[in-house]
This record gives sequence, structure tokens and C-alpha cells, in this order.
Amino acid sequence: MSIKDKFTPDEWFKVMTGPGRAGAAVMAASPSGLTGLIAEARAFSDATRESVSAATRTPLLEAMAADMLGTAPDTQPPQERARNSGEAREQSLQAVRQAAWLVSAKASPEDNAAYRQMLMNVAERTANAATEGGFLGIGGKLVDEKEQAVLDELRRLLFPDDAPATTASDMVSPAPDGSGNSG
Repeated sequence: MSIKDKFTPDEWFKVMTGPGRAGAAVMAASPSGLTGLIAEARAFSDATRESVSAATRTPLLEAMAADMLGTAPDTQPPQERARNSGEAREQSLQAVRQAAWLVSAKASPEDNAAYRQMLMNVAERTANAATEGGFLGIGGKLVDEKEQAVLDELRRLLFPDDAPATTASDMVSPAPDGSGNSG
């Protein structure tokens, strides 16, 4: 049984899109204009690709790499469209929460730690890819307060109590809406 077989197609889709959603949460927190958007998109793409192709990758990351080289699925689960950047940020954070929970529930502790580290690396590289604020590239900050708030939230979500290896029993199962509120 491969690691991918432990997940339903919908769950695997959530795991596969987790890195992109981590980057999207940062991008939605503080939109950077066209050149910033391109730099940030390239940063999360590069960070994901580097993580899944590293010599030290785990079986989960190997399965992700194999799927990234394959063709996209014919059908993707329906997703609600965000009406503004705040909703996009929240939807992305919920998707990251769901993906992290799925991996913690169905994969090994090594896969779980590697996946969470990849998500955090993607978010950090995205935040550091473009300057926020300023005018025509002059002034501004590499990581502004809004992006830092998303990074802090992701860090709390992915590494509660600064413990990189979390198990499913340590996390609240996400509600069907991905909120983490099980009630």
C-alpha cells in the first residue's frame, strides 16, 4: 500500500494543494502588485519543488513529487470563490489546516514533520519574495505586518508549542468547513 492509498482522492487533492494554499495565504494578506505577485508565485512554486525533490524527502513527499510530474486530475473538488483578499486568506488558512490535519492523521510522524516544514518554508519564501509597500520599488518592507501575521498564524497552526512533530491526536479535527471548530 502506497502512502497515497491512505487518502481518498479528495483528501489527496487537499494534501497536494496545501503548499500552494500556504503561499496563497501570504499573498492574500498583502497583495504586492503584478511584479510582486509573479515573484511570490515563483517563490512558492520553487520552494515546493525543492522540498519534494530533496534527497532527504520522505515517502509522502516522494508521492507528491510523482504526482507533480504527472497530469492534473480530470475533476477537482468544487471550491468556494473568495470575494476579497480577506476571504482568500481565510480560505487558504483553512485549507492548510485541513491538509496538515489529514497528513498528521494518515501519515508517519516523519512525513508529518516534513510536510509541515515544507508548508512553513513555502509561506516564508513567499513572504520574502517581494517588497510590500513603497512606490515603484523604492521603500517598503520585505515582510510587512499583514504577512508576518499570516506567518505567525501558520507557525502556531503547524507547530503548536514549538513542537515540529505533531500527531493527529494533538490537533482538533477540522469541521467540514475547515474551521477547526468541531462543534
